Amino acid sequence: MTNQVVELNKEFPLTIKRLGINGEGVGYFKKKVVFVPGALPGEEIVATLTKVEPKFSEAKIKKIRKASPHRIAPPCPIYEECGGCQLQHLAYSQQLVQKRDMVVQAAERYLRVPVESLNIKETIGMEDPWNYRNKSQFQVGQKEGKLIAGLYGINSHSLIDIPNCLVQHPASNKVTRTVKKILKNLNIPIYNERKRKGVIRTVITRVGFETGEVQVVLVTGSADIPNKDKLIKQIKDQLPEVKSLVQNVNNKKTSLIFGDKTIHLAGEQIINETLGDLSYELSARTFFQLNPIQTVRLYDEVKKAAALTGKENVVDAYCGVGTIGLWLSESAKEVRGMDVIRESIDDARKNAKRHKRQNVKYEVGKAEQVMPRWVKEGWKPDVVVVDPPRTGCDQALLSTIIKAKPKKIVYVSCNPSTLAKDLKELSKLYKVKSMQPVDMFPQTSHVEVVTDLELKM
Repeated sequence: MTNQVVELNKEFPLTIKRLGINGEGVGYFKKKVVFVPGALPGEEIVATLTKVEPKFSEAKIKKIRKASPHRIAPPCPIYEECGGCQLQHLAYSQQLVQKRDMVVQAAERYLRVPVESLNIKETIGMEDPWNYRNKSQFQVGQKEGKLIAGLYGINSHSLIDIPNCLVQHPASNKVTRTVKKILKNLNIPIYNERKRKGVIRTVITRVGFETGEVQVVLVTGSADIPNKDKLIKQIKDQLPEVKSLVQNVNNKKTSLIFGDKTIHLAGEQIINETLGDLSYELSARTFFQLNPIQTVRLYDEVKKAAALTGKENVVDAYCGVGTIGLWLSESAKEVRGMDVIRESIDDARKNAKRHKRQNVKYEVGKAEQVMPRWVKEGWKPDVVVVDPPRTGCDQALLSTIIKAKPKKIVYVSCNPSTLAKDLKELSKLYKVKSMQPVDMFPQTSHVEVVTDLELKM
C-alpha cells in the first residue's frame, strides 16, 4: 500500500501506442499498460500517475513533448468537463482510422486467426459529424440558485449544464432550453436526489430528423406536477414542434432513467420518423437508433451481408421496433423478430402493419427461448441477425444459434470486445467473411460493426 502511495503523482515519460476502447491513450511503462485520457497515438508525453492497479495504471497528461499531427482544438467549450464525447481533440478523418484499429485490436485479442483473414474494412463515416443525435436525456438540477440541465461530469456526480450540445440535433437543444425556462418561470420544484424531494428529474427530447416532430418526456419523482396545466399550455404555445408530451414517473432511488408508469400529457402518444422508404412510430419508451443518417448506412450494410434472394427465413433477434427486420423484409420469404420489451413489440407490429408487410411476425420474449420453439415447430432460420446490447449476446442465444445452424449470421455490434468474444464462440461453426465498422457516434470512442458470418461447409 505504501508503495502505491509513493508511486501516485509520480511523473514519467510515455509514448502513446494506440487508443483504448474508451478513447484513452494507451502506453507502456516498465512493461505495464498505462491508460491516459486525452492522449493520442504517436504522442510523447510526460504523464502523472493517478491510479495503480495490479494489471494496469492510469495517468493524466502533465505535458505533451511531441503532439500528434492529428490533434485539434475541441470546439465544445465544456468538452473536458462533460465526458459525453471522448475524441473531439482528434481530427475526424483520424477518428475513423482509430475506430477501425479498435476493431482490429479486439480481434487480435480474442480470435486466433490472422487479422487479414477477417477482411476488416475502412470505417464508414459521416460527411458532417456534428448535430447527429436525435435524442437527449438531460438530468435537471440546481446550481447556485440556477436551474441547469445536462450530464454528470467524468467520474463524478457533479451535473454539468449543457445549453448547446454540439452532437445533438439543434431542435433538441432549443426545446430543452425552452422547457428549462418554463419550469423555472412556473417554479416547478426540481428533484433533489440526496433528499429525494422535488418533482422534475430528467428532460428527454426525441426529434424526427425527416418529419421535424419532437417528443418531450418529463421524468418526475412523483405523479403530481404543480402548475401542470400551465406547464402543458406554455410548452404547446412556445414549442409548436412538440407533437407529443409525456410524463414518466420514477420515484425510486436508482440510476435508471425511466420508471414503470407513463402518463400521456398532450398531443400524440408517438412521433413519426422515416428511414429510407420506411416510416416508424416511436413511443416514449421505445429504443430507436440515435443517429438516423448513419442508421440507413448501417442497415444497408446488414442488407448487403444478408444477401437475401426472397427464399430465406430470417430471424431478427433483439428486434426493438422492428427496424432491421422491416429493412430486410422485402427481400426475405419471412422475417420473425423478438424482444423482451412489450412496447417495442407493439410498435414493431404496428410498423409492419402500416407497411403492409405480411411476411413479418413479432413476439415478446427472449430469443434463446422463442427460437428453439420455432425450430421445433418446423420453422428453420436461414439467416439470423443479432443486434445485442453492449454486453454482447446471451450465452444461451449463442448456443441456440449454433444448434439451429442458419447458413448465415449477421452480427451488428456496438462493442468490439464483446463482439470478438462472441465471434470466438461462433467461429467453431462459422467463418467471418467481413467486418464493416460504421461510425454511428462521431466525436466519441464508440464504433458499430456489421460482421458477415457464413456456415463452414
